[in-house]
Amino acid sequence: MAIDFYWRLPTHGDHATIRRGSLDRGDWSPLAPGNQTPGLTADGEEDGYRYIDHLAEIAKAAEISGFIGGLIPSFPTTDDPWVISPLLARETKSFRFMIAFQPGFLNPVQAARLSASLQRATGGRTVFNIITGGGGPSQLWWGDSFSHDDRYGRTSEFLDVFKGVWKDPGFTYDGRFYSVRNGGLAPLLGAEDIPEIWFSGSSDAALQSAARHADYYLSWLEPYDQLQDKFARVKERTAQLGGEQKCAIRVDLVARPTEEEAWRDIRIGFENVTDETRARWRGQPTDSVGAARQAALRPTEAKRWDELVVGKNLWGGFNLLRGGPALGIVGSYEQCAEQLDELIRRGADAFILAGTPHLEEAYRVGEEVLPLLGRAATAGLLQAAE
Repeated sequence: MAIDFYWRLPTHGDHATIRRGSLDRGDWSPLAPGNQTPGLTADGEEDGYRYIDHLAEIAKAAEISGFIGGLIPSFPTTDDPWVISPLLARETKSFRFMIAFQPGFLNPVQAARLSASLQRATGGRTVFNIITGGGGPSQLWWGDSFSHDDRYGRTSEFLDVFKGVWKDPGFTYDGRFYSVRNGGLAPLLGAEDIPEIWFSGSSDAALQSAARHADYYLSWLEPYDQLQDKFARVKERTAQLGGEQKCAIRVDLVARPTEEEAWRDIRIGFENVTDETRARWRGQPTDSVGAARQAALRPTEAKRWDELVVGKNLWGGFNLLRGGPALGIVGSYEQCAEQLDELIRRGADAFILAGTPHLEEAYRVGEEVLPLLGRAATAGLLQAAE
């Protein structure tokens, strides 16, 4: 079975190294000597190179290195992925763009027309990462005060309407959140394929929505037994509805020629973590079950980097080095490939990978780690045959 690998595109700036927490690639932090993409000339003036040009370089590097596409995140601190995607589509050949968005902030009929137009313009390269929001202050930033379960109910209705108007001329719908009369797309737009849907969330409401609508159920990396159990639950629910669910994992890697080099980068990065960063990640109000599960992996009071080792080649402090999920994979190229193989064995059908800095690590992971996948299993089969 083919495994799809996506890369992450950092629409919020980037770090030049995992060893240092400052955002020194892009204009999301104050421009200073040493900043790149955009940066400063020798005279201290802006050099004219825009951050979208850097994102294009990352997308092309990932495409060259074997990744099928890239996740374009959506947070209050990012550019908008609906704007970024068509710009990057002009810079690549077959690279798919996974647009992350919260359905409640778009009308589903307009979203269908917008998506079909993007499919038509890019040759069908649009993918969706449907996110329903983590509640708390970040959700109110969007002007959204709906409760946790109501947000998932709204998402399910959104996708009912989104798919309905795409494939059913004269579509009519009466729901709690949306009502449509005789909806539909123009024939040329309706003939396009509905984008593949990746769905995130760990609560019962999320799993129920994923079972109805998702092509891929997407999870952050978690301890493997816990993750395998979650995959089994969503697959079981989908089977009860007469479908079949694929599962995917979003995970960062620190892959180096040797394990010692990889852990050295982690150690240096941890030693450079500031008290301000620790305070920021000590805990924020949220009703996200997935975020709560990640919080259990990240003791922000840890005094040593090795206190956050949670398993073989697994480290639970990535959120201290860059924003995002806590748990990631650390090791030699071979060890990172072995961990990905183990996750495939436990039910992963696809991955969204990332590394810091995103440009250089796209080449490194694509050239050094992905070609090693399956070798451990093959070696095991050969030994058994002997």
